[in-house]
Amino acid sequence: MYTKIAHINKSGEIQTIQEHLQGTAERAKEFASEFGCGEVGYLCGLMHDIGKYSEEFQKRIQNPKHSKKVDHSTAGAKELCSISSDYIPIAMAVAGHHSGLLDGGQARLAQSGTFFGRLKNELPKYQEWKREIEPTKASVPAFCMTGRHAVYTMSFFIRMIYSCLVDADYLDTEAFMTQNPPERGRGDSMTALLEKLQCYITPWLESVEFSHEKQRLLCENRTRILMECLEKGGGVQKGLYTLTVPTGGGKTTASLGFALKHAAMHHMKRIIYVIPYRSIIDQNAAKFSEILGEENVLEHHSGVLYDATEDQVQNAVAYRKIFASENWDKPVIVTTAVQFFESLYACKSSKCRKLHNIANSVIIFDEAQTLPVNYLEPCVAAISELVAHYGVTAVLCTATQPVLGSLFEKYLPNMSMNEICSGMEYMYECFKRTIIKDIGTLSLEGMLEKLTGKQQYLCIVNKRITAQEFYKNIEHEGAYCLTTLLCPVDRKTKIAEIRQRLYLGLPCRVIATSLVEAGVDLDFPEVFRQEAGLDSVVQAAGRCNREGKRSTEKSVVSVFQLEGSKDLFLGQNVSAFRWTQKKYEDVADQRAVEFYFQYYRELLGRENLDQKEIIKSIENGWDGSCFPFASVAGRFHLIENDTATIYIPVGEGEELIEAFVTGIQDRDGFRKLGQYSVNIYPEHLKALWDSGCLEQIGGSGFVLRDLNRYSRETGLQMDVDTGYGVFV
Repeated sequence: MYTKIAHINKSGEIQTIQEHLQGTAERAKEFASEFGCGEVGYLCGLMHDIGKYSEEFQKRIQNPKHSKKVDHSTAGAKELCSISSDYIPIAMAVAGHHSGLLDGGQARLAQSGTFFGRLKNELPKYQEWKREIEPTKASVPAFCMTGRHAVYTMSFFIRMIYSCLVDADYLDTEAFMTQNPPERGRGDSMTALLEKLQCYITPWLESVEFSHEKQRLLCENRTRILMECLEKGGGVQKGLYTLTVPTGGGKTTASLGFALKHAAMHHMKRIIYVIPYRSIIDQNAAKFSEILGEENVLEHHSGVLYDATEDQVQNAVAYRKIFASENWDKPVIVTTAVQFFESLYACKSSKCRKLHNIANSVIIFDEAQTLPVNYLEPCVAAISELVAHYGVTAVLCTATQPVLGSLFEKYLPNMSMNEICSGMEYMYECFKRTIIKDIGTLSLEGMLEKLTGKQQYLCIVNKRITAQEFYKNIEHEGAYCLTTLLCPVDRKTKIAEIRQRLYLGLPCRVIATSLVEAGVDLDFPEVFRQEAGLDSVVQAAGRCNREGKRSTEKSVVSVFQLEGSKDLFLGQNVSAFRWTQKKYEDVADQRAVEFYFQYYRELLGRENLDQKEIIKSIENGWDGSCFPFASVAGRFHLIENDTATIYIPVGEGEELIEAFVTGIQDRDGFRKLGQYSVNIYPEHLKALWDSGCLEQIGGSGFVLRDLNRYSRETGLQMDVDTGYGVFV
């Protein structure tokens, strides 16, 4: 007999399998205890790596260059299934802790690539595990066994327990493999963060003189909304809530007040802000960092993710890259809807690792009306599971509530959805600062003529290429083009300049896409909005006369149709908006908003709220396979057209990209690198690639090597000619 090794670090020190299993089990137990399943987490951790007891694995870990890869994940799953069929859900988490959750398959068929197929594989002998490890007892929670959606609930539980195991495994390995592992789980308590917020808002409560009566009323009502959110946060039970606040009503700070007071009251672990667009995530993260301290806020969206393969965990350099995959271990998380929901339906460790840290959290879904309609039912089902079984309070926060009560009732039949702020009908009247009017169909030339001679305006169009075309033809003193073709660092710079010019009364002519409609605090005297859905029009109106400095009658939001424009993806939104215009004189009225969303979903049909049949696939199986984790993950994409990330080597971005290419990028460097990136669609990528402008890095990322294709004024060029080359 000799010592059975789990890991060898770069100093040559040995971690035994028993040490690793015990350490992982304790961590997984701690994580799963947040939703009452600590013993299940412990059993997962204890059994996940017993395959490492095989002689084949021991030979490989001591001489990895001269031996075959060894499957060490299936052994624990096999043993769990042999103990009891009740342990199959736990075994599924164990089997996938490196390769990802597999489709279940069928127990009677040897389907390759499925869980039940994997169980039939021949494995190296690993019996010596029984000398050191004694399996503990655990029970799958009762809430997985009952109810109309029991199969869906069980699949959700498997992902959550898988998350506990994966994170525990990573952290235990990290602690051993690195001499100075990064500090994790650090941050102030919710009570301390609440005190920081109260210090921040104290000046709001002092009497201030205003030059306009409307400004005074706006300030008073924002304060009223904030104070009511703080009061409700400490006085209501965990559950499902709406926060319906007019544009300009200060909902970001007000929702933070509710979340902090509620989290402190109920001893909750963190607050998660789910934001619709990556383009505004940095602004929100910056605001929360200003209020709460940068050390308490984690900004996380799509970026470089790593999954641990069967043998990567033996390599200290490879494992340091895995550490860059976030596990959401800060008190306040700011993330995107894509990152949040795709993680909840993912199968890979890099995306699922953080899921257990959602338990016992307050989740704010900012701009809830932007939840993707084609995936609305799976999104609602996931939120419902978190609220029902994982100690989560969810808040749908927006100026235009999407009226989701009936859909939530399907998954939360015993729980009502309650509004946090009272008297919103009165509030909407107080916050009415604009007139929305339709100015009909105009050509590009006709629209440009409308803009000519105006000193300050915001014009929002539906496409990035349209914005670039408009920008070329407007008066250029104080002109700006804001689209996601600009990397975030350049957008932030421009938005700061725009605010300054507006404040000083200087010419400020802005052409933008919808990225300015959510979370970007700008105050223009006049706004033009290309026809879109009602929610977009109302959000655009929130950028006009935001501070009430001008009269309502003179603060006009002009909605226009652009001649020759074919926005097919907006067809049903526009149809619902036009019908709402016919029925309501004031389309910003809450009754009009409610009518719009109900009519819009009627146009779509109930079946189109889950176009990929995600819920049906989980509950009934997919292609003959139970629990189709991998199949569902492959079909659940909130953004249907896969985008590619282009890194722009300007400013600090050049140094960050070089660090990435050479493999010396650290965790913070990865996040900073996102500030110098642009996401583009396949046809745009192909044009740039064919023109020889790009260098591929990191598997799915690209560096723009021809900087003539990027302008810090308008962003990445869309009309790309092929044939570019370098002559030497």
